[in-house]
Amino acid sequence: MTDIPMTEKHSTNIPTPGTPPPKDALTKSFTKLVEVVAQLRSPDGCPWDRQQTLESIKPYTLEETYELLEAIDSGDDRAIVEELGDVLLQVILDAQIAADDQRFDLVKVIERITTKMIDRHPHVFGTEKAETAQDVHKLWDHAKKKEKKRNSLMDGIPVALPQLARCHQLSKKAARVGYDWPQRNMLFDKLREELDELAAELFPGGNLPEIKATVESEIVPDEPMTDPQLKKNAQGEIGDLLFVVANIDRRWGIDPEEALRSSNRKFEKRFQAIERGLEEQGTNIQSATLIEMEELYQQAKRNEK
Repeated sequence: MTDIPMTEKHSTNIPTPGTPPPKDALTKSFTKLVEVVAQLRSPDGCPWDRQQTLESIKPYTLEETYELLEAIDSGDDRAIVEELGDVLLQVILDAQIAADDQRFDLVKVIERITTKMIDRHPHVFGTEKAETAQDVHKLWDHAKKKEKKRNSLMDGIPVALPQLARCHQLSKKAARVGYDWPQRNMLFDKLREELDELAAELFPGGNLPEIKATVESEIVPDEPMTDPQLKKNAQGEIGDLLFVVANIDRRWGIDPEEALRSSNRKFEKRFQAIERGLEEQGTNIQSATLIEMEELYQQAKRNEK
């Protein structure tokens, strides 16, 4: 077999992993975006952009982040590119707002994150050794504790995170120092325990009702929980139950937010199939029976397979 000349070997369009974009193209594109944002904030710019503050822009930052997650879930590269651009815009706009308020600028933001990435990866940019992901976690936690002068391993997990995701992060941090069940299968015993404790709050004698889940049953309206203490206790037990579920996710390497997002999408898609099916039958969803809706739901479920 004839050897391929080195020049031809490297003429492929497949980039080497870890290769940044061409410097000239990156500089030109990034500078242009920064200039556009600055012009929008200028006295002759956009009235809406000029009146924004770091506080007022927060909801848009969160919204764009969720839209990026949705685009990634879709697998549509065109959508991902667009949503990544929107997230990048939020960062640049936030920095420009701060610069206009004489607080800090985009250069400071870039310098800080660059320094942070170098400091937190001493096994790449320094002399430390890290053979496994667990070794990397230890180096990362040590660097963060040193940077932020944290007193607790639990410090630094944002309170504003969705609580299921925060639960995942709390237990993951505890597990890094060995505070975890020795075997992940033990979590199902904890799940049963928490379910029993919830049943003790909700049902006389603490026994879960043995009733088959079927739509072909008499509809019994929910009774409101009027006892404040009972409601508080039940809420606590449901929280404990969800905490165990999040730990099951973690021990099997599953993100609970992703798992729930997937189930939400699945339910939404199937419910929309109910609406379409009823419309095709000339039936209003407000007047449809539970049995009719469930039949269409199960049909949509079967169609997925």
